[in-house]
Amino acid sequence: MSSAGDGNRSLQRGIEILRAFRQGIDVLGNGEIAERTGIPRATVSRLTRTLVQSGMLDDVRNERAYRLAAAVISLGHAMRVSSPVLNVLGPMMRAESMRRKLNVGLATADRSMMVYLESIRFNPRVALRNVVAGQQVPMESTSLGRAYLAGISEQQRTRLLASFKRRRIGATQNLLAEVQRSIRSVKRDGYCAVSWQRGVLAVATPIIVKDLPVYALNMSTQNVAPTARLSAEMGGYLLAFAKRCNEALGGE
Repeated sequence: MSSAGDGNRSLQRGIEILRAFRQGIDVLGNGEIAERTGIPRATVSRLTRTLVQSGMLDDVRNERAYRLAAAVISLGHAMRVSSPVLNVLGPMMRAESMRRKLNVGLATADRSMMVYLESIRFNPRVALRNVVAGQQVPMESTSLGRAYLAGISEQQRTRLLASFKRRRIGATQNLLAEVQRSIRSVKRDGYCAVSWQRGVLAVATPIIVKDLPVYALNMSTQNVAPTARLSAEMGGYLLAFAKRCNEALGGE
C-alpha cells in the first residue's frame, strides 16, 4: 500500500513530466522524458500512461511518444480569465500601449525563467518577434527578469544567480556583471534598460504588492538604436504607469 509521501512524490514527478514539454517541443518519448527529468524510465512509463488517462497528455502512437493535450491550455486559460491581477491590469496595459505607442508586458517567475502573463504588442505586424501570454524568456538576459531579481529577497536572488551559473557556463562572469548592473539600476533609478535582441530596447520595473507574487512590468520598442536618452524617456513613462498599477492593485 502506498503512503501519502509516495502519492506526493508521484504527483511531483507527474508535474515534472509535463514541464519537460518546453517551448518548441512537440513530442517526447519516455526515454527523452527520463533524460530531461532525471526520473527513472520505468517510472516515466507508468506516469505517462496515467497522464494520458487523465487527459493531460495525448498518446502519439505512430511515434511512440506523447504531446501535451488540450487540457493543459485550458488550465492556462482558466488562470488568465480568473486572475484578479490580469483583470485589473490588462485593460490598463492595453490603454497605455496605445497611448505611448509601445509594447507593454507583465511577467513573473517560473523557476529561473520569466513567463509572460500578458503581452500587448502595439503593432504586431512589424514586430521582430511575436510575444504571447505563457511564453518564457530567460530571466538573466531580459529586462523583465532583472527587474524581478531586484524585487525579490537577497536569499532568493542568490539562489537564482547560482542557477544562472549552471545554465550559462562560459558567459557567466560578464553575464552576472550585467545582471548586477541592472539590479543596481533598479535600486537607483526604479527601472533597468536592456537590449538583449538587436534593434529592441526594453525597460522594466518590479511590481511589489503585499500578499501577491513579485511581478515585473516592461515597455519595449523595436527597430531602434538604443540610447541613454531613449531609455530615460521610456523609463519615465514606465515608472508613472507602474505607480498607477500599484495603486490599482492596492499597493503603495
